[in-house]
Amino acid sequence: MRILKIVIYLTLAGMSAPLFAGHAEDDWPEPVKPYRTGQILFDRLEITRTDNDESLIVWDMLAWYGGDRNRLYFKSEGKNERGDGEPSELESAEILASRLIAPFWEIQGGVGTRGSMASGADRENYLVFSLFGTAPYRFEMDNSVTVNEDGDIAASIEAEYDIRLSQVSYLQPRLELKAALTDAEAYDRPSGFNDIRVGLRYRYELSREFAPYIGVYWSRSLGNKADLIRDQGGDESETGVVVGVRMWF
Repeated sequence: MRILKIVIYLTLAGMSAPLFAGHAEDDWPEPVKPYRTGQILFDRLEITRTDNDESLIVWDMLAWYGGDRNRLYFKSEGKNERGDGEPSELESAEILASRLIAPFWEIQGGVGTRGSMASGADRENYLVFSLFGTAPYRFEMDNSVTVNEDGDIAASIEAEYDIRLSQVSYLQPRLELKAALTDAEAYDRPSGFNDIRVGLRYRYELSREFAPYIGVYWSRSLGNKADLIRDQGGDESETGVVVGVRMWF
């Protein structure tokens, strides 16, 4: 008898749930509707002093606009050597469409360009495909493959990790690795692993949107590219000290 009462109770509860659910009060709030927003982030905006007595202004920024699943991105990295009279060097400027494919991961595709920002300069134009997001243990990653107009294929991996020291201060290791699957002689990019860069920054948040930092880095050319630089009389490795700010709005 007790079991029969329980079955009857559960049946009546299941039948009445849709009835009650369909009678919302007039003053109840509407469900959250999808909306679009955006952000502009300068992850690195810094002055660099290298062991070769060069002073550089370096930027690394991205901007995005969209919703939870689909977004439009603009990414740009570059540098300018102070006092050399030469225009800035654009490491990349990309416009990408993005789609969320898993929690914390987006797949991106678009077009980009790199090279001197001088008027009329012959820059390298390319297609780019990226896997952008946060890996387990909160490693922020941006992995990309590019294919230029000549069919030359290159790839890069960027990874950052924030170590929280206090509520407002962080230690951030950073790694960049660049490689090429084909020879691109016109752009001094031989096949194989080409460059590695390791950095460490200490960042202090004056506010969530504005955080000055100091740091150091070490970079080195690898393989065939290192041989090419030595043949040209250059230095295949570089060490530097940076002072900058991370900000977003």
